[in-house]
Amino acid sequence: MTKLKLGAIADDKPIKVTVELPAPLHRDLADYAEVLARETGQPVSDPAKLIAPMIQRFIATDRGFAKARRTTPTTE
Repeated sequence: MTKLKLGAIADDKPIKVTVELPAPLHRDLADYAEVLARETGQPVSDPAKLIAPMIQRFIATDRGFAKARRTTPTTE
């Protein structure tokens, strides 16, 4: 079994954002969706649905960002 960084995609109410991707990146995203579907047994209806979990995972595992976030006050 392949060790992917993403797991099954949660069904959550999204915020709409428009993003343009280079064609090679879109092909990679579609391929990733196919592998993820095989690994989790859950089909991914739209590869674009992987973008948010990928960004979320990237941010959650970025140590530099975590350190900067701890040392920089937020504006909420």
